Amino acid sequence: MPLEDLRQKIDAVDRDLLRLLNERADLVHEVGLVKKQAGLQIYAPEREEAVFQGLVRKNSEMQGRLPERSIRAIYREIMSAALALEDDLRIAYLGPEGTWTHQAAVSRFGASVAYSPTESLEQVFDAVARRTADYGVVPVENSTEGAAVHTLDLFAESPVHICAQILLRIENCLMSRSPREDVRVIYSHANVFAQCRQWILRHFPDADLIEVPSTTRAAEIASRTPHSAALGGPLAAQLHGLEVLEHRVQDSATNSTRFLVLSERTCPASGRDRTSIMFSVRNEPGSLFQALAPFNELHLNLSKIESRPSRRRDWEVFLFLDVLGHCEDAPVKKALGELAAHCSFVRVLGSYPATAEVSRS
Repeated sequence: MPLEDLRQKIDAVDRDLLRLLNERADLVHEVGLVKKQAGLQIYAPEREEAVFQGLVRKNSEMQGRLPERSIRAIYREIMSAALALEDDLRIAYLGPEGTWTHQAAVSRFGASVAYSPTESLEQVFDAVARRTADYGVVPVENSTEGAAVHTLDLFAESPVHICAQILLRIENCLMSRSPREDVRVIYSHANVFAQCRQWILRHFPDADLIEVPSTTRAAEIASRTPHSAALGGPLAAQLHGLEVLEHRVQDSATNSTRFLVLSERTCPASGRDRTSIMFSVRNEPGSLFQALAPFNELHLNLSKIESRPSRRRDWEVFLFLDVLGHCEDAPVKKALGELAAHCSFVRVLGSYPATAEVSRS
């Protein structure tokens, strides 16, 4: 078929797509009105994941050409536009603009909602608690460096809940305005230096490494400092006019970070969920073993456990536990009830879809 004929067919399909997208937008507007009248949350992670899975399944049934990653990316932006139509959502995140947390937030909420960078994790929690932001995005653990302990500490002081998680593949790059051979100083966040330690030793053993509060700040300094470079994400390079000299410089090929979405409320069951719990056991022999025993007896999968010192009392410890299942599922509910019998404090931080998809940076 001639090229012009093919283009005309594409134009016709695009007109149909626009008509259908506007028809969908009208329906979304009606959904938003119903949610507001019923006092429901505008963002529904459990419904979103069900839509994604349904679309991927239908695409497979019709033997569509688009891969799952493309379908999710396209519908991420369609859903972002829908969220903006339903309400003027504001998402708080650890800034400045261009950080990994910013990229994680955009990977979840898309480009159509409003974003609010903060100077600290405390401000993200506070913005959600005070309702100056509808949702917040914070890092909780990295596959290479482990838990983000400051995030865990803040849950002990805040009433907010977890309603979703984001898994983001971290692919750091070397960026600069100088030629690679002229680089004498490298700026980045401490965590990024840790993730790229072996690569730096191989390629820049004599470079001065200077830690700064964020990868965006690193890119900003490198953009105006001769003979310097920054390590961080490609969005930071784009924002500050730097050339990416080398991609994927992290030591681990599978380096990823898990982020949490903070909300006033937790999430209804999706059918494939994770529940995060915070608790403190009594200071008695065998109390931790007895507290965890019900999870084993009920064949519940514990996917994470971390401990942090309490700020309330000397030598008191808070434990953070992730269990597969929703807090309203009968086995999880029973285990939580038995856990409370051995604890001085128990709080369910939230249940949310156990997303397996890892977004790329």
